[in-house]
Amino acid sequence: MEFILELLSSGMSIDDILADYDDLERDDILAALLFAPRLTQVKSIYNVVK
Repeated sequence: MEFILELLSSGMSIDDILADYDDLERDDILAALLFAPRLTQVKSIYNVVK
């Protein structure tokens, strides 16, 4: 998931990613976008507990 988010943050569009990575589907990218807020919450909690 982080890999997909890195591709998007580098400026690639969803269509660009789908063209370059045949094994991915649009739903995979949308799932990564939906998961992204949870990813940042976990890192924030980890830093506080650490």
